[in-house]
Amino acid sequence: MMTLNKALSLIFILLILVSCGKEKEANFTLKGSVKGLKKGIVYLQKNGDSTSIIDLDSMVITGQPEFTLKTNIDEPILLYLKLFKNDGEEHYIPFFADKGLTEINTSLKNFNFDAKIIGSKQQVLLDEYTGIMSKFNNQNLELIEANFLAQKAKDSITSDSLNIQSQKLLKRKYSYSIQFALNNNDSEIAPYLALYELPAANPIYIDSVYNGLTDSIKKSFYGKKLNEYINSREAIE
Repeated sequence: MMTLNKALSLIFILLILVSCGKEKEANFTLKGSVKGLKKGIVYLQKNGDSTSIIDLDSMVITGQPEFTLKTNIDEPILLYLKLFKNDGEEHYIPFFADKGLTEINTSLKNFNFDAKIIGSKQQVLLDEYTGIMSKFNNQNLELIEANFLAQKAKDSITSDSLNIQSQKLLKRKYSYSIQFALNNNDSEIAPYLALYELPAANPIYIDSVYNGLTDSIKKSFYGKKLNEYINSREAIE
């Protein structure tokens, strides 16, 4: 006859097994559509270690342009919507996700550039930042083209002037990025930008971004990674 202690132990073990076997309920949903897509696979992904990407969910598209992908996230983090259509190219859209719902609607023809993202407050800030960065990049392309024509015409004076303008533009670009991070010290966007958009900036500015973060952001995923980056840099120095 089974003793009470043995019975309780068995129940305890069963509860552990059930708990371990139960999947964690998804708290993030990505919905959207890819206009013109008839066949392919969409993936929800995140960064793994420095060289890997982790698939969180996927859906096969067979005629319908709409998709729904789900996962569980602990806090705001950058995720990717990837499209596989067997053309040998990478098609992906980065976006900042937070718990709840995000919508991405785009097209097959211009998967990256047509993306309209509605979701987290972090994504709103990221859109604002990338919008200004695109203007800087367009100006830089114009300067590169003009410099190419000047060099082709062997006009060294114009070429030198354009090089100076390019350097000034680069400084303005870095200055804007640093100021944007400092102004949004209560958002995960700030440490994210310091890590991935400002790696070549003066360490003093990177330190200023980190020191200016609110306590909650310092404890966030990107806040911790930025702290690790600063510590590793100081160890080398």
